[in-house]
Amino acid sequence: TLNLHMRHANSLRLLSSERATEQCTKFDITILQGETSPMPNGIPTFSVQVFNMCILGCPISNIRIACGWFASAKLVNPKLFRRVAYNDCLLNNGQPLKGGQSITFQYSNSFEYPMAVFSVSTAC
Repeated sequence: TLNLHMRHANSLRLLSSERATEQCTKFDITILQGETSPMPNGIPTFSVQVFNMCILGCPISNIRIACGWFASAKLVNPKLFRRVAYNDCLLNNGQPLKGGQSITFQYSNSFEYPMAVFSVSTAC
Protein backbone atom coordinates (compact mmCIF):
# COMPACT_ATOMS: atom_id res chain seq x y z
CA THR A 1 0.00 0.00 0.00
CA LEU A 2 1.03 3.52 -0.72
CA ASN A 3 1.62 5.44 2.47
CA LEU A 4 1.20 9.09 1.45
CA HIS A 5 2.07 11.96 3.74
CA MET A 6 1.83 15.69 3.23
CA ARG A 7 4.95 17.53 2.12
CA HIS A 8 3.29 20.84 1.41
CA ALA A 9 -0.27 20.76 2.69
CA ASN A 10 -2.95 23.32 2.05
CA SER A 11 -6.62 23.14 2.98
CA LEU A 12 -9.09 23.23 0.13
CA ARG A 13 -10.23 26.83 0.03
CA LEU A 14 -13.90 27.48 0.70
CA LEU A 15 -15.94 27.98 -2.43
CA SER A 16 -17.55 31.42 -2.35
CA SER A 17 -18.37 34.32 -4.63
CA GLU A 18 -15.48 36.17 -2.94
CA ARG A 19 -13.04 33.39 -3.97
CA ALA A 20 -14.06 33.72 -7.64
CA THR A 21 -12.36 37.11 -7.83
CA GLU A 22 -9.09 35.92 -6.24
CA GLN A 23 -6.04 34.85 -8.20
CA CYS A 24 -4.70 31.35 -7.72
CA THR A 25 -1.22 31.25 -6.16
CA LYS A 26 1.59 28.81 -5.45
CA PHE A 27 -0.12 28.10 -2.13
CA ASP A 28 -2.97 26.43 -4.05
CA ILE A 29 -0.61 23.66 -5.21
CA THR A 30 -0.35 20.70 -2.83
CA ILE A 31 2.32 18.02 -3.05
CA LEU A 32 1.78 14.57 -1.55
CA GLN A 33 4.71 12.19 -1.52
CA GLY A 34 5.22 8.73 -0.08
CA GLU A 35 7.26 5.56 -0.39
CA THR A 36 5.83 2.67 -2.41
CA SER A 37 7.20 -0.76 -3.47
CA PRO A 38 10.93 -0.68 -4.25
CA MET A 39 12.44 -1.50 -7.63
CA PRO A 40 13.47 -5.17 -8.13
CA ASN A 41 17.07 -4.20 -7.29
CA GLY A 42 15.91 -2.82 -3.92
CA ILE A 43 16.16 0.91 -4.68
CA PRO A 44 13.32 2.71 -2.87
CA THR A 45 10.52 4.12 -5.04
CA PHE A 46 8.44 7.17 -4.20
CA SER A 47 5.08 8.23 -5.60
CA VAL A 48 4.36 11.95 -5.96
CA GLN A 49 0.96 13.57 -6.54
CA VAL A 50 0.71 17.29 -7.26
CA PHE A 51 -2.77 18.84 -6.99
CA ASN A 52 -4.19 22.21 -8.04
CA MET A 53 -6.60 23.02 -5.20
CA CYS A 54 -7.74 26.35 -6.73
CA ILE A 55 -11.17 25.30 -7.98
CA LEU A 56 -12.69 28.64 -9.05
CA GLY A 57 -9.63 30.56 -10.19
CA CYS A 58 -7.68 30.43 -13.44
CA PRO A 59 -5.52 27.42 -14.37
CA ILE A 60 -2.01 27.45 -12.92
CA SER A 61 0.93 26.95 -15.29
CA ASN A 62 4.72 27.05 -15.22
CA ILE A 63 4.71 25.27 -11.85
CA ARG A 64 8.27 25.31 -10.50
CA ILE A 65 9.22 23.02 -7.62
CA ALA A 66 12.28 23.26 -5.39
CA CYS A 67 13.78 19.77 -5.73
CA GLY A 68 17.52 19.89 -4.93
CA TRP A 69 19.61 17.74 -7.29
CA PHE A 70 16.58 15.60 -8.22
CA ALA A 71 17.54 12.38 -10.01
CA SER A 72 15.89 9.01 -10.42
CA ALA A 73 17.10 5.48 -11.13
CA LYS A 74 13.67 4.93 -12.73
CA LEU A 75 12.83 7.03 -15.80
CA VAL A 76 10.39 9.86 -15.08
CA ASN A 77 8.54 11.19 -18.13
CA PRO A 78 10.23 14.60 -18.62
CA LYS A 79 6.91 16.05 -19.85
CA LEU A 80 5.49 15.35 -16.37
CA PHE A 81 8.48 16.34 -14.21
CA ARG A 82 12.07 17.29 -14.90
CA ARG A 83 14.95 19.12 -13.24
CA VAL A 84 16.02 22.15 -15.27
CA ALA A 85 18.62 23.44 -12.79
CA TYR A 86 19.69 22.88 -9.21
CA ASN A 87 16.60 23.14 -6.97
CA ASP A 88 14.37 23.97 -9.98
CA CYS A 89 12.06 21.31 -11.40
CA LEU A 90 9.30 21.94 -13.95
CA LEU A 91 5.91 20.21 -13.66
CA ASN A 92 3.71 19.24 -16.63
CA ASN A 93 6.13 20.72 -19.19
CA GLY A 94 5.01 24.16 -17.99
CA GLN A 95 1.46 23.55 -19.24
CA PRO A 96 -1.60 24.61 -17.19
CA LEU A 97 -2.96 22.45 -14.40
CA LYS A 98 -6.69 23.21 -14.06
CA GLY A 99 -8.48 23.45 -10.73
CA GLY A 100 -9.01 20.01 -9.23
CA GLN A 101 -6.52 18.34 -11.59
CA SER A 102 -3.44 16.45 -10.48
CA ILE A 103 -0.22 15.05 -11.90
CA THR A 104 1.23 11.78 -10.58
CA PHE A 105 4.69 10.33 -11.15
CA GLN A 106 7.12 7.94 -9.47
CA TYR A 107 10.87 8.15 -8.97
CA SER A 108 13.47 5.85 -7.47
CA ASN A 109 16.38 6.94 -5.32
CA SER A 110 18.02 5.95 -2.06
CA PHE A 111 16.22 8.84 -0.34
CA GLU A 112 13.11 10.98 -0.67
CA TYR A 113 13.64 14.42 -2.17
CA PRO A 114 12.00 17.27 -0.26
CA MET A 115 9.75 19.16 -2.70
CA ALA A 116 8.01 22.53 -2.39
CA VAL A 117 6.44 24.88 -4.95
CA PHE A 118 8.38 28.12 -5.31
CA SER A 119 6.87 29.73 -8.42
CA VAL A 120 3.76 29.56 -10.65
CA SER A 121 1.97 31.56 -13.34
CA THR A 122 -1.77 31.97 -13.76
CA ALA A 123 -3.37 31.76 -17.20
CA CYS A 124 -6.43 34.07 -17.16
